[in-house]
Amino acid sequence: MTIDNLKTPTVALGTWAWGDSGETGNGYFGSHLTQAGLEAIADKAHAAGFTLWDTARVYGMGRSETVLGEVLKRYARSDYQLSTKFTPQIAGTSDDPVADMLEQSLANLGTDYIDLYWIHNPADVPRWTPHLIPLLKSGKIKHVGVSNHNLSEIQLADQILGEAGFRVEAVQNHYSLLYRSSEQAGILDYCRNQGIPFFAYMVLEQGALTGKYRPENPLPEGSNRAESYNSILPRLKALTDKLASIGQRQGAAAPDVAAAWAIAKGTTPIIGVTRPRYVESLVRAGSITLTSGDIAELEALADAANVNTRGWWEHAM
Repeated sequence: MTIDNLKTPTVALGTWAWGDSGETGNGYFGSHLTQAGLEAIADKAHAAGFTLWDTARVYGMGRSETVLGEVLKRYARSDYQLSTKFTPQIAGTSDDPVADMLEQSLANLGTDYIDLYWIHNPADVPRWTPHLIPLLKSGKIKHVGVSNHNLSEIQLADQILGEAGFRVEAVQNHYSLLYRSSEQAGILDYCRNQGIPFFAYMVLEQGALTGKYRPENPLPEGSNRAESYNSILPRLKALTDKLASIGQRQGAAAPDVAAAWAIAKGTTPIIGVTRPRYVESLVRAGSITLTSGDIAELEALADAANVNTRGWWEHAM
């Protein structure tokens, strides 16, 4: 099993918010979602050539996977890639909780294989990683990655898989202008040196870096992201203004530039899509050219904001 056959896109499509119920105050994001709206997103993404959809069993406790599976029924299975995750924190007590959670994901998504399957949070690398090996051998999962692992955990997982002739084929961590711990810990360099794709999630910090939300227009009341970000929005204004001004020079907007920054850093951003127009933003992000000066200025402004957006589920890198 090699990464040669893992088709790594410029941008991956995130569906964390698809786990929301669609009603204000009932869900992490407070997103308003409809079946027709999500189908319109999928159609636009398909037409634009975006084919990798990222979800997890824990997103809405199966809701994200189920909704995504329904939406993707309109396409041939060979036309898209599925990325989902085993989360140790919700593992059952059977002899093989990884295989059991995978079966739930397969049923939710309406498929018989997963293109890219992740250990979502490390918890216990020696305990969970070996469970991936029989699933790789069976073909139920084609490629494997680790998410929210630090460098030593990534290396240990790779060693365990390597003893069976496999390897860690992707890494997925929180990485944004506001949270660059994977870069500071040497994980990006390690991935680059080993030829391992690095997938960056929360690149837009759940909307806080889009420039849309400000103290006078805060994130949706009652959502978890409102609790996390509304209080720091005033400190982000200089950064989001700079993102917007760089974008304006290239016919783009602030979120396009934030995603382009992640691409320029050698990562594959996973961008949440809850509106069809967000797909247009991803197209623009892939065509933006950032100078080294742009990147340095953005990072300096991000550092000056002096905020910590590490999620409660994340441990230090």
